[in-house]
Amino acid sequence: MLTRNGYRVHTADNGENAIKLFQANPDTELLLSDVISPGMSGPMIADEIAAIKPDIKVLFMTGYDGTLIVQRHVIEKGYAVIVKPFTLDELSTRIRAVLGAEGTQMDSSPGQ
Repeated sequence: MLTRNGYRVHTADNGENAIKLFQANPDTELLLSDVISPGMSGPMIADEIAAIKPDIKVLFMTGYDGTLIVQRHVIEKGYAVIVKPFTLDELSTRIRAVLGAEGTQMDSSPGQ
C-alpha cells in the first residue's frame, strides 16, 4: 500500500532489526511502528533512532490510545499517533501530515 502511494519502504520484523536497517539507510525520513512490537517497544525503537537522527519523523499505530504507555512514551514526546483501525486514506493523510509535502521515503517497523 505504501509503495503504491509512492513511498520507498523498508521493513523490519523487530526493533533490533529496525535500528540496523535505519543505520544502513540513514536518509530515511519516517519511522512507522506499532507502539507494542516484538522485543522492543515502538517508543524504544524511536528513541534509539532519534539518538542517531534527531529530526526523524515518527508515526505510531496503536489500538490502545488511552493507555499509560501511549500517554507517557508517545504523546508526551511529541510523536504522532494513528489509532487502529484506520483506512488506507486515513493512514495516507496522517503520513503526509507527519512528513509534510516533501516526504519520499518511509521506514516500516514491526507489525507492518
